[in-house]
Amino acid sequence: MLLEDLYRLMKIGHVQAQGIVDTMTQPVVVLDQHFCITTANNAFIKAFEVDRDDILSQNFFGLGNGQWDVPELRRLISSVIPRSAAVIGFEVKHDFPTIGHRTFLVDARRLVHPDDNSPNILVIFDDVTERQRHDAEMDFIVAEMRHRLRNLAAVVQSVVKNSRTDDPAVASFKEALLERLRVTFRAQEVAALGGVADFEALLTGAIGSTVLQRLECSGPSVEILSSKVLPVSMILHELSTNALKHGAASIPAGKIRVTWELEASPPDRTTLVCQWREEAGPRISEPVSKGYGTELIEGLAVHMGGSVELTYPSSGFTATIKIPM
Repeated sequence: MLLEDLYRLMKIGHVQAQGIVDTMTQPVVVLDQHFCITTANNAFIKAFEVDRDDILSQNFFGLGNGQWDVPELRRLISSVIPRSAAVIGFEVKHDFPTIGHRTFLVDARRLVHPDDNSPNILVIFDDVTERQRHDAEMDFIVAEMRHRLRNLAAVVQSVVKNSRTDDPAVASFKEALLERLRVTFRAQEVAALGGVADFEALLTGAIGSTVLQRLECSGPSVEILSSKVLPVSMILHELSTNALKHGAASIPAGKIRVTWELEASPPDRTTLVCQWREEAGPRISEPVSKGYGTELIEGLAVHMGGSVELTYPSSGFTATIKIPM
């Protein structure tokens, strides 16, 4: 139950409120205007291993070994009654007398009973010790994974880079492979962080420096889920590679314009629509057969549940990519 819900229910009446407080799984106390405890629910008694009779009518800030007597917390709770303020998520880390080192988030809100004009303060405690420990462990695992991924990337790229390439065709393949590896490992590192990544940042990071100099892009701020960071980055890299070899980035006057927007898609879905348009490049025509890059772009788009449309007007290559968000 949220603090706001309990606050509204406790205003209905003291008897009903007491029943609600007693059944809550989170520790709860009610303080009077002098910060003395008038009510403590069973969860509080169990969590802090105290006797109810020992804490009722006691000053909240004097409990135990002074675990709650934190100057900033005292100041915040003291402002609840006169200002009708609220304390939300104040963190207290302490070595408690009976339960050891714990971390609690404290919420507090002013409460006025309908049959009593004296103000009270409702205080709820959320034990986040295990949650924070788990988060710290996950952070360590992610950091270790990123470290090993960087080492693996360095080894693989070193092996490819130091391979002999006397044949020009093999040398060209090696350079293309190194670029694909660079984009892949960089995208994997971003994805390993979890959460989301900015689409424009993925775009500028996936294309080479030459293509970046010809790039003009615009669109709203869009966040890509970590699970789609790698395929999106690879699609953008393949488009930039094609532009550098055959398209607008292959001549000095060429330009590449990339725009994107979010479109509503029934039922209750959103689709990222990105258009890649090349201008002032060499005259082109539709290839007679699909190359590896084209197959990779189309396959990755389908893998994400989206689609891609590639067109080859003489004015310049265009690609329209649709990715469900």
